[in-house]
Amino acid sequence: MSDVASPRGLSSAAARDLLAQYGPNTVPEQRPRLAARIAAKLWAPVPWMLEITIALEAALGKWLEAAVVAVVLALNAGLSLVQEGRAQAAVELLRRRLAVTARVYRDGAWQPIPAAELVPGDLVHVRVGDLAPADLRLSEGEVLVDQSALTGESIPAERGPDQMVFSGSTIARGEATGQVSATGPRTYFGRTAELVAGSAATAHLEGVVFRMVRIFIIVDLVLAAAGMIYLAVGHAPGPDILSYGVVLLLASVPVALPAAFALAGALGARHLAGLGILTTRLATVQDAAGMDVLCVDKTGTITCNRLTVTAVTARSPYRDTDVLAWAAAASDAATQDPIDLAILHANGGSPEQAGRTAFVPFDPATKRSEATLRAGDGVLRVAKGAPQAIADLAAQAPDPNLGTLAASGARVLAIATSHDDRSWHQAGLVALADRPRPEAGELVRQLADLGVRVVMVTGDSLATAQAIAAQVGITGTACTAGALREHQADLSSLGVVAEVLPEDKHRLVRDLQAAGHVVGMTGDGVNDAPALRQAEVGIAVAAATDVAKSAAGVVLTQEGLIGIVGLVKESRRTYQRSLTYALNVSVKKLEVPILLAVGVFAWHQFVFTPLLMALLLLGNDVVSMAIVTDRAQASRRPDRWDVRKIIIGATVVATPLLAASIGVLWAGRDLWPRLDLDHLRTLIFVTLVAGSQVSIYLVRTRDHAWMSAPGRWLLTASALDLLAASALALTGTLMAPLLPIALVAALAAVLTGALAADLIKVQAFKALGLHRLWRFDGNAPADSARTSFLPPLRPPHER
Repeated sequence: MSDVASPRGLSSAAARDLLAQYGPNTVPEQRPRLAARIAAKLWAPVPWMLEITIALEAALGKWLEAAVVAVVLALNAGLSLVQEGRAQAAVELLRRRLAVTARVYRDGAWQPIPAAELVPGDLVHVRVGDLAPADLRLSEGEVLVDQSALTGESIPAERGPDQMVFSGSTIARGEATGQVSATGPRTYFGRTAELVAGSAATAHLEGVVFRMVRIFIIVDLVLAAAGMIYLAVGHAPGPDILSYGVVLLLASVPVALPAAFALAGALGARHLAGLGILTTRLATVQDAAGMDVLCVDKTGTITCNRLTVTAVTARSPYRDTDVLAWAAAASDAATQDPIDLAILHANGGSPEQAGRTAFVPFDPATKRSEATLRAGDGVLRVAKGAPQAIADLAAQAPDPNLGTLAASGARVLAIATSHDDRSWHQAGLVALADRPRPEAGELVRQLADLGVRVVMVTGDSLATAQAIAAQVGITGTACTAGALREHQADLSSLGVVAEVLPEDKHRLVRDLQAAGHVVGMTGDGVNDAPALRQAEVGIAVAAATDVAKSAAGVVLTQEGLIGIVGLVKESRRTYQRSLTYALNVSVKKLEVPILLAVGVFAWHQFVFTPLLMALLLLGNDVVSMAIVTDRAQASRRPDRWDVRKIIIGATVVATPLLAASIGVLWAGRDLWPRLDLDHLRTLIFVTLVAGSQVSIYLVRTRDHAWMSAPGRWLLTASALDLLAASALALTGTLMAPLLPIALVAALAAVLTGALAADLIKVQAFKALGLHRLWRFDGNAPADSARTSFLPPLRPPHER
């Protein structure tokens, strides 16, 4: 920056020009307007079909039917909008963190100005406790910088002349002056913000909905085109032909599918909140069911982000206790240096109590600190510092134990003593490390049992990373971020990635996603935010920064990581409920259009009206959302949406039910009680309502329907739906009245078809892998445990 500023700083005029050129030292805010968010909810396959239906109903003058469909459309959009609002929160928090005051040399004098007004070339002074307001290249002074929130490094870094201090890091010791090298989005901090803003997890559920809708549209278009042509050739009235198309369109739209998925996620999130797991993105609750790789940030996640003394080795004739006491004497709590605090804590006493008479703080130039102690009639000088610096001071080779301790991933310090103030002798070594959390090993084991591979990601060295991974049971290959950047890492067996930058974590998540994995990521710092946002399952730990928590989809509110296991199990229960709803919807979206087409082609009769179809939507698709409250049990391996298998399974169940419905239509028209068209429509309405409710209990388990007790809310919703439909049919409300005997006959036919469907679906669901279950150990929560009307003949996991 020498071409834009002198070492004496900038003038106000020059600063104004540079501010106009580079912009304010803030992270740009990107927040979509409410109108744009609403429009996005109305621009998707399901809304398109509903909107077309509303337009056609209005064109036919069917205002009641149009209103019913509009209510359903508004319900879907409203549920999605309620769960939004946090997408830009991470960027907003990053912007606020830059809203600090900086000491700047302007117009020949030091003065405080808002950090947002800093420009490249400004001369800035920082001291203990300051948050670096921009990326600075130091020109004078020495500081200890805590940048763990940025880089993930748990040990503060020494910075001196011609070295960088990144925006957002904290000055832990000393003071220095430096020139601003980058501001706003061009800083290390700002680039992280841009990564967060540009990151987004893959929308798996949206893809599922789209693929299902595409299949239903194809079925609808074929049946609608054939039926409308057939009716037109038969000289049917134009309004009847158009009504047939509208009804078929309504019959094919999975109206409440997006809302049901959202509600299932919301209920799962509510249960997780009771476990101390907060969900900021509902999609995460569903996506966690398919998570097969969890990238775990080491510092603050696997480890405690707190240095502790792990080993002390003494050289003869000294003892370990002597070495630790001398190390404590050469430390001082006033510096708040994490290394000094860890040594003092391990020693359990203060230097003053040990008879310290003088103290020289750590000097980056000599790489050591010193203390003078009373020793009988004389004095004892103690030095603590980098092993090579202490070896040079004593004019000896480094301690032979250094290699062993360093290989374990520890930060090693050497201790030397002097009795004559001239010659120094090495006394021993002190090793410090950021210990793993007590529950980390158990977490890795339980996740492996659930089919989730753990990959540890850290900014530490490869040796340190491998040592920590071995302690907690993380297996697999280890590599550096360099190998990852050069695409030399084997993602299929990866266990450890070391020496990473924020961009590397983000890249790792995207590479794993590109390889077909559903990826989870845990973290606590600003450097983790982009990867947390990109991952399908971003998990911020309890001690995480606000930025990390806002970028994540899940926030742990309690210390420790074992809650992740609860998240995985609950998400898989949520998946099972959502799968049940998807199967039930698919059964009806296959059965109903085909039944209507049969009525047209077999008898040249339009056996349903738009009003009855709108009532059927409310009675089936919406009321059946009670499925998401059902009992469910987690599967043993990650769950993946497979629309092909869902459609095949639904076809297996729909075929007997369709046969029963066609039988009811044929018998009611030609055998008994030989109903006219209006009464026949009422009979078909009741048949389809009953068939929809019965199919729920057929598809909710891979076993026979009677072997698994449903939830009480689901039973209540089904009973109310059947009662409401029966009451409308028997009283003739909104339809022609139906005789009770005809109603009973229709229900009996549906039950017969359901029994036939149940017999063939058991083997079909097992072959397709639908509703895979976790082995039953009797310890599942009461609201999710598998219960039976009849005792199972063998454990569920053996079926």
